[in-house]
Amino acid sequence: MANFNFNKVIIGGRMTAEPELKQTTSGIPVLTFSVAVNRRIAKNTEQKADFINCRAWRERAEFISRYFHKGSSISVVGTLQQNNWVDQQGAKHSTYEVVVDEVNFVDSASESRSQGGGYNPYSAEQSGYAAGTAEDASKFEQVENEDDLPF
Repeated sequence: MANFNFNKVIIGGRMTAEPELKQTTSGIPVLTFSVAVNRRIAKNTEQKADFINCRAWRERAEFISRYFHKGSSISVVGTLQQNNWVDQQGAKHSTYEVVVDEVNFVDSASESRSQGGGYNPYSAEQSGYAAGTAEDASKFEQVENEDDLPF
């Protein structure tokens, strides 16, 4: 019998804070951020959200830090990873995070501005383009005015 393993996570929500771009001691860019994802709820009940920690590496980390900000809507595809450690008192701890494989724009430019997430002229709604790799990032250029966009 074949061994079946599958680990794929898809989340969509809003970034809870400015993403934190850092570098490892060997110079590899790494970005951590959190996404607030609303839970499904029954009518007339209070909305609740889960706050999902995410980590992106290399070009994808740089891409996200450049085009996504606190309040930006974001769609992330990745794998779920568990991190375990023991603190100085000997207590065991465990956290989960999504390691980002793909990232996609969700907001239109006007929605991005109104949410305080910064201007994002490259939304999926406007361009029909989903981004997530270094190749994708190289296809973008910053524009000052929405009227300068080619679409």
